[in-house]
Amino acid sequence: MTQSLAAVAYLVADYDAAIAWFCDALGFNLLADAPMGQEKRWVVVAPPGRAGARIVIAKAGDDRQRAAIGAGGRVGYFLETDDFARDHAAMRARGVRFLEAPRREPYGIVAVFVDPWGGKWDLLQPAPSGEEAPP
Repeated sequence: MTQSLAAVAYLVADYDAAIAWFCDALGFNLLADAPMGQEKRWVVVAPPGRAGARIVIAKAGDDRQRAAIGAGGRVGYFLETDDFARDHAAMRARGVRFLEAPRREPYGIVAVFVDPWGGKWDLLQPAPSGEEAPP
């Protein structure tokens, strides 16, 4: 049997603001934006190349859901790249706010950035298997 994680839901307060941030600031592609009635939409974004899981943008519908926007103060999302320097520079130029300078860890080069809703993300270039992180 073969399985993969196809998509994850991401709670936001506003569809259009989320689409703008994911597509303009992070450079993701908008794969779907379809009305579903009662002010709901089916909105799906993904990083260029569509590797890994897609993100289904879900508008929080009540106070309980609004309280769950973000990831509770810790890094909850991990965006892998094959070129950290390129993507870090491009994201900063598009206004993405990084909370720290890039650092090397045994698992790769990483820096934490924050989304407009307080969610923390890692931008990560994994180290080649069995090797140290690239410079």
